[in-house]
Amino acid sequence: MDDRLAKISDPKQAQSIVPAPCSATVSASPWPRYVTFFVSLALLSTIAGYLTGRFKGHWANWRNATPVEAAAPARTPALVSTPDPRSNNSDIEEISRLAPQQQAERLLELAIQRPDLSLNLIHRNLTAWRGHLEDTERLFQLVLAALDSDDPRVRVAAVEIDLAANNLIKSPQSVAKLIHQIQGDTDGRYLALWRLGALGNRGVEPATVLATLNRYAHDRNQQARFWAVEGLAMLGTEEAIDPLLSILTHDPAPQIRERAARGLAQSGLLTGEQRLIAVPQLLNLLDDDSVDAATLNLVYSTLETITGASFGKNPGAWREWWAHHDTPEKPHRSRKGQVTT
Repeated sequence: MDDRLAKISDPKQAQSIVPAPCSATVSASPWPRYVTFFVSLALLSTIAGYLTGRFKGHWANWRNATPVEAAAPARTPALVSTPDPRSNNSDIEEISRLAPQQQAERLLELAIQRPDLSLNLIHRNLTAWRGHLEDTERLFQLVLAALDSDDPRVRVAAVEIDLAANNLIKSPQSVAKLIHQIQGDTDGRYLALWRLGALGNRGVEPATVLATLNRYAHDRNQQARFWAVEGLAMLGTEEAIDPLLSILTHDPAPQIRERAARGLAQSGLLTGEQRLIAVPQLLNLLDDDSVDAATLNLVYSTLETITGASFGKNPGAWREWWAHHDTPEKPHRSRKGQVTT
């Protein structure tokens, strides 16, 4: 105990503080009693302050010691991996030491080159990465490069990483969030159209996504139409094929017609089997007098890319080949206004 507090709390010392009473010959005065009262009050106040200080000190020590785990900084999620005889353990160890952002970038980069060695790691770590990724320029460029891959698995992995980097979970709420952003008439609406198609491809309200993209594909704003076409290609469902065919033949902007043709032939998330569904209608366009020369060239190049065949600008040769080109992937459903086989 502090020496000064010890002295104040000692009754003997406290008595020395109180003035001695006056002689008996002098009449009694109330002042000694007042002084005694105030000194006692000061003594009690001092002792109470000391005890309160000790209590606060113990409380602070307990409070600081108890929530150790809660105060600790968030740990970087460890890379989740599985043994793979084809994988290079040293590469995995190196990647596991990186931050989540760099892990995602490195694995997506590897997926473009060696998909079998990295796709499994990407899908196993998506949940752990969520909330730790940012939509940086480098990551977005890697996503675009992966979407040019001939391997549809790589394209899907790129979409999953991009959605995670933009905090878009696979839920109706994310669709509503993007639609709200699209309606906001800001620069962000354009990529929101593109990501809306990606969410629909992952099975989140594809009908709502299709209706929204189709509506903006006919917007007066050419940029909105462009990105709605990109969104339809990302949606990658059979229901997106007819809108893309319509845009290919009717949109007034050559750039947008070209993107519709590319969406049908190569870009986006349509599968090879789905792209073949467009072939009969593309063949019908070869004899359509309303189709201008530039669009007709797009139709021929789209046919070549989808089928892998090359018959130049000979509609008869294309039809003859298609009629006899019997493959398991060939579509067998009939569509209004399309050639059937």
